[in-house]
Amino acid sequence: MKLTSAFSRLVAAGILVAMALMIPPQVRADRLGSDKIALFPKEVGEFAYADLKKARTLKWFPQLKEQLLPERFRQFEKFLASAGVDPNSQVDELAWALVPEGLTAKTEGTGSTAVPTGEQIVGVALGTYNPSSTEAYFKQQKLPTFKARGYTMFAFGTGSGPNDLFFLFIDSSTAAFGHRSILEKMIEVRFGTEEGLLRNDKLYPLINEANGSGVVWVVLGPAYTRLAMQQLAPEVQQFPEAAKLLLRMQNMIINVDASSSVDGKFQAVCGSTEDANALGQLLQMGLMYKQYQSKNDNPDMAQLLSQASIIPAGDRVMVRMTLNDDQITALIRKNTFAFKM
Repeated sequence: MKLTSAFSRLVAAGILVAMALMIPPQVRADRLGSDKIALFPKEVGEFAYADLKKARTLKWFPQLKEQLLPERFRQFEKFLASAGVDPNSQVDELAWALVPEGLTAKTEGTGSTAVPTGEQIVGVALGTYNPSSTEAYFKQQKLPTFKARGYTMFAFGTGSGPNDLFFLFIDSSTAAFGHRSILEKMIEVRFGTEEGLLRNDKLYPLINEANGSGVVWVVLGPAYTRLAMQQLAPEVQQFPEAAKLLLRMQNMIINVDASSSVDGKFQAVCGSTEDANALGQLLQMGLMYKQYQSKNDNPDMAQLLSQASIIPAGDRVMVRMTLNDDQITALIRKNTFAFKM
């Protein structure tokens, strides 16, 4: 299975490194505006955010960025840079969402074993832009363009390939990028003819909970939660009762923050308190097994896993940990976050 999503890297950070402990309110990251969240279509299966302005103050972020952020965003950065836009100084925040493919409304939800077989991405890069000069440059290059509700979408490639990406300026502080059909839907959400993410009564409350709690945070729906658990915690599934528990899992929430250290909290939202207690025990055994496996080929990971705390709390299981600069640098050197699918 080949997916181009960012969620695997982010969830890997939560499960394998647990980079997401909630920090005191006075040093929390800024919140992503609800007007920006409202731009996204209702049916997304994963939603993520990165405070790039704060992340760039971290000495190891340039290396981590290559492993952690979506490949599609790196393409978008290069595209903007070709027009004279400096992503490193002009792009402050990034929010993106994935719309799963290969699922129906029935198979996407809790209780199904189905996982995405593909996806489309849509995102917004928030910063300071000069839309008129940038658009003028791309028009000079005679890039393929499409019009939607008065907006001009510029193609990264030929404009006709199934994987081609597009971008447009919503305003001077918001550039949107993604697959054409989802970008067009974003525009329709803006005009009120399509329902937006704020109307998603299952995912939006969790997004609102995660918002403002880290340099990076991500919320996964049921289908992406199943896929994440299958790929990133395979040891858990070796236990007879694990498959039933995973079937009933509802969501994942990951918060990542960093200052003098990297702190974080990974949460699995289960079907009940009983499920959370059982999953907590299975995760504990899985982490111990992963620690044993990593002892020789990745001792830094083994040491990190030995510090993890797994705490069932109501219908959730929380994994917590704090990393220092040396630990995160060592993990980056070993491509810990470069998960391929």
